[in-house]
Amino acid sequence: MSEFQLLIDGQLVDGDRMSNVINPSTETVVAECPRASAAQLSAAVMAAKRAFPAWSSTSIETRRAALIASADVLEANATMLAGILTQEQGKPLPASLEEIAYTAAFFRYFASLDLPVELIADDANRRVEGHYKALGVVGLIVPWNYPLVLLAFSLPAALLAGNTVVAKPAGTTPLATLAMGRLLAPIFPAGVLNVIADDNDLGDELTGHPDVAKICFTGSTATGRKVMLRAADTFKRLTLEMGGNDAAIVLDDVDVSDIAPKLFASAFANSGQVCIAVKRLYVHDKVYDAMCAALATLADAATVGDGFSEGTQFGPLQNRRQYERVKDLLEDGRANGQVIAGGTLPEGKGFFIRPTIIRDITDGTRLVDEEQFGPVLPVIRFTDTDDVLTRVNAGPHGLGGSVWSGDLTRACTIAERMDCGTVWVNKHLDLSPDVPFGGSRHSGMGSELGKDGLLDFTQRRVINIAKQ
Repeated sequence: MSEFQLLIDGQLVDGDRMSNVINPSTETVVAECPRASAAQLSAAVMAAKRAFPAWSSTSIETRRAALIASADVLEANATMLAGILTQEQGKPLPASLEEIAYTAAFFRYFASLDLPVELIADDANRRVEGHYKALGVVGLIVPWNYPLVLLAFSLPAALLAGNTVVAKPAGTTPLATLAMGRLLAPIFPAGVLNVIADDNDLGDELTGHPDVAKICFTGSTATGRKVMLRAADTFKRLTLEMGGNDAAIVLDDVDVSDIAPKLFASAFANSGQVCIAVKRLYVHDKVYDAMCAALATLADAATVGDGFSEGTQFGPLQNRRQYERVKDLLEDGRANGQVIAGGTLPEGKGFFIRPTIIRDITDGTRLVDEEQFGPVLPVIRFTDTDDVLTRVNAGPHGLGGSVWSGDLTRACTIAERMDCGTVWVNKHLDLSPDVPFGGSRHSGMGSELGKDGLLDFTQRRVINIAKQ
């Protein structure tokens, strides 16, 4: 029996086959992982379908208690889970511990919510009520950059609303999610929570399954488009959080010494592998040189290495495919701009790229126009506010963005003109469970987090009652 097992219908079971999970820092095998067959995926969906009537009929207080118990278990096992996460994902151990803490916090937040009957109208002739009912079986497809906390964007909301779940982590980072499934299995009735792992080969089976009522997907726009097409045959509900090429606009009245570290952290968190990280930095000509110099100093001082090494700030790219892609974009940036920090690949094993700053680069190059999802930041000069807004809004993505200025009124006026789901002012990467999150255009549809995120897992049923 493997150390890691699938969770299907309340039972820990072996997979149909085994394959290796690779540590991106060392390129060595972390563990063998069970991989589900299509038949096992179908069994998980059918188990969730059988469990749905009873789970959706339980009181919300019962479901709330299960979420709180889940948070307790996650916190009690944080060290173990964080160790697995660092091995398979590569991020520094303190960042993994932080991810577990956030995961538990998201469970606690959704446990604090309620789904009361909504009074829509009440007069002498009629009473109209809105009742929020669970959808059924929900499939959750989670990426490799934040395997647990991105699962917590949707899992506790789906469960609190009364849905049952089949969760599928990314093929390169399945272990912490399987370990989490093992820990949470005793809390939920059989079939309510199912966790399967694959080699990225069962997505079509899950998104097209006729007994799945909704799919939540986080990942690339290209894959999200395939999810939409596959789900269309059965008119599934969808929440899609897809690619982003987030722009930050820095105006001419900023204090460079104050905001440079904030921008650096917002661009290079998790080695740039964050959907809403700063991917394009537009800086006004008056402060351009000073900002480039400040960012280069920060990049040169960064400590890159194994996530278990003390003092490591930035780990590797998570997998070889992404590593090769970012290397290719780095060369595009080198050809079309000036590398002023980083740009080097450390010797030895591991998918490491040092934080890299590239200046004197423009729109129309791959590094600016495409989402790099890695530690290479293009810094683009601008002089005219209207022009930079046109350039920022020109691409297909619209996940997040930010405006930085010493004048809040001026900054907010510009923020209102950015075409994306979330715009921050004088900050970036600020996500909390109580604030709705979602993209526009090719970056997504639907809402996660907040009360809106909970309601997205329900069907509103209007009951219209005649009084006479």
